[in-house]
Amino acid sequence: MNTKTLRNFRIILWVLVAVVAIGATALYVFQPPARPLGITGQEFALNSTKGGAFTQDDLAGTPSLIFFGYTYCPDVCPTTLAETTAIRDQLGLAPDDLRIIFVSVDPERDTLEMVKEYVEGFDPSVIGLVASSLEQTENAKAAFGVFSEKVGEPGDPYYLVNHTALTFLVNADGTFQGTIAYEEDQDTAAAKVKRLVQG
Repeated sequence: MNTKTLRNFRIILWVLVAVVAIGATALYVFQPPARPLGITGQEFALNSTKGGAFTQDDLAGTPSLIFFGYTYCPDVCPTTLAETTAIRDQLGLAPDDLRIIFVSVDPERDTLEMVKEYVEGFDPSVIGLVASSLEQTENAKAAFGVFSEKVGEPGDPYYLVNHTALTFLVNADGTFQGTIAYEEDQDTAAAKVKRLVQG
């Protein structure tokens, strides 16, 4: 292959590279990759206090505020549930406009009946989710990147559970939008919820 032919061959190769790059960019812009349900896309299945199973596919349909905790929690969980239900009321939203979902990280103690009584004490529409096993709990935690661990003496029935204290904002399409921190300013939190619902 002489120098001129080699040069022409290289030009053709670079043109092809440019065409592929432009095509890939256009594909990304006009058809961006789908965002995962939840945060990570991890699949999970939990028992719902409203009956039946709740999976990652059920995240889609209605904007949601999702919080992980446990019924024996002395402070963070009751405060968060009280604040999220108050924000929904403040914004004049109905449960069909915004779901509030509580996920137990303590399946060893939290039964479905206990969680149902607990969450409905804040508002009858709050959805409680409980796993049948630690593995199911871990899958749900992995879907949102949540951390939790038992603390206290082994065998103590009154152990505490350290856990992520964030409320996750999930869009109507089931994808992650943002978080509300524990004890975040209520006006700031309400503004985030309003944006979530308005899409």
